[in-house]
Amino acid sequence: MKLISAVPSPFGRKVKVLLHETGQTDDVEISIVATTPVSTDAEVAAANPVGKIPALIRDDGPALYDSRVICRYLDDRAGGAMYPAARLWETLILEATADGILDAAILMVYETRVRPEEKRFETWVEGQWSKVSRSVAALNDRWMSHLHGPLDMSHIAVGCALGYLDFRHPDRDWRTGNGALADWYEAFAERESMKATVPE
Repeated sequence: MKLISAVPSPFGRKVKVLLHETGQTDDVEISIVATTPVSTDAEVAAANPVGKIPALIRDDGPALYDSRVICRYLDDRAGGAMYPAARLWETLILEATADGILDAAILMVYETRVRPEEKRFETWVEGQWSKVSRSVAALNDRWMSHLHGPLDMSHIAVGCALGYLDFRHPDRDWRTGNGALADWYEAFAERESMKATVPE
């Protein structure tokens, strides 16, 4: 199989961390591309008509895309431990929350990297950050007992989301007022799977 991604992609990182945690890194070749919303890489477009990464090229079926779809597939391939039935809905809502954080944080990056300076909308950027702030606070206030439980996909998703905030928005302090989550992330970031996939 081949995973199409980009080095800094947090959605691609989710998949790569899952591959490490489930012992499948040797089964998947990583294809690194450079793509943006206004200039889609040809390999990405061929695999995913939406033009987004990551995408997983399989030998025995059509390409899979969207990190949640890919992670469910790879987890099922490895035995299904990352989406445990006993806490499936909690795991899914936390993964969705983490992906929402990433969606907003990435849009903030695109606003300055892709949009011409004269067309940038600071109020819109701050609106995206408010989504991030609310979501981080919700994780800190409501979900620490789950995050301190057995490893599942929600841990990977939240860890990658917080790592992306540090990577792309280091000047915005998500830790203030969210001490429990900050402490959890400090420990989680020391996992070998996380250290092996730190974005550059």
